[in-house]
Amino acid sequence: MSVDPLFTPIRVGAVELSHRVAMPPLTRMRSRQPGDVPQAMNAEYYGQRATNGGLIIAEATDISKQATGYPGAPGIHSTEQVEGWRLVTDAVHAKGGVIFLQIWHTGRISHSSMQPDGALPVAPSPVPAAGTHMTRTFEPVPFETPRALRLDEIPGIVDDFRKAAVNARAAGFDGIEIHSANGYLIDQFLQTGTNRRDDQYGGAIENRARFLLEVVDAVTGAWSADRVGVRLSPWGHFNDMHDDNPGALFDHVTAELGKRGLAYLHLVEPRADQNSDTNALDANAPDASSRFKKIFGGTIIAAGGFTRETAPEAVAEGKADLVAFGRLFVANPDLVERLRRGTPFNRYDRPTFYGGDARGYTDYPTLENA
Repeated sequence: MSVDPLFTPIRVGAVELSHRVAMPPLTRMRSRQPGDVPQAMNAEYYGQRATNGGLIIAEATDISKQATGYPGAPGIHSTEQVEGWRLVTDAVHAKGGVIFLQIWHTGRISHSSMQPDGALPVAPSPVPAAGTHMTRTFEPVPFETPRALRLDEIPGIVDDFRKAAVNARAAGFDGIEIHSANGYLIDQFLQTGTNRRDDQYGGAIENRARFLLEVVDAVTGAWSADRVGVRLSPWGHFNDMHDDNPGALFDHVTAELGKRGLAYLHLVEPRADQNSDTNALDANAPDASSRFKKIFGGTIIAAGGFTRETAPEAVAEGKADLVAFGRLFVANPDLVERLRRGTPFNRYDRPTFYGGDARGYTDYPTLENA
């Protein structure tokens, strides 16, 4: 009987994992207010999904008040938040699980109602995103035109990422993932559609990659490279993103990241439609994992549109080392066991994804109590 590639052990940076099914960062907007503080309900949610030797990457977490872009998203910049996250890490470790924290700055994907003193959101350049966002009270509003960051402000944001790593370590996390994907601040610096700067952070690919690499170097300096991962979304269009030459951009970025001895590179596959319920793949979009695994040279986590059938294939073919399942983990606290046994999945309830209470969060049945 052949062994399922998903259920073979692997070392990822400084940690040993017993299987290759990862829970990716999933924004759920359920922190305690005021203060964006993780609470007991969040600890229950993550504890339900923890497995012995399994990797969880906790939801995108604000590195500062200015980084805030979604109501109810948690932070990691106050003492209260660190204490709240300790509830979560304790719950995951009690099950033998491994948990990293994804840290982010949302940049232009914010609203003045969530910014200190009602200021405009910041970005590399004053280019608004298309469409609508939300206020602190979840009201839909058009995106505001962000304020371009001054050159002298950028080192402070780099240091906020460093402080977030220090705080995450104090909260009991096993590592950090730097959110450089999906149109948030670091991605905004990377791509020409949002970066119109003419200083050392704009123009040439090397300049646009500078901010990401400064953040990576600051975070690895505060902890260690083998406990740091980076998430990218090459060719992704989420949050109105685009680049004039994404292949050359992400070839350069992944090569530079590959020199730094990181725990992993986490790639959002452009083939997947994240907003559909069909897991439809775009056959014409590039296969990011297989392309960038060669360039990065280290551990790859692939996410986006994977199924029970395609995930083991990706590992067996060497395209990825781990596979992350997002929406399936929302609805199936025991997803790892369901994949292992080949049993049916719960259906997820999309209207309960963002904000709210325990409904659609901690009340999905497991195989044992179904």
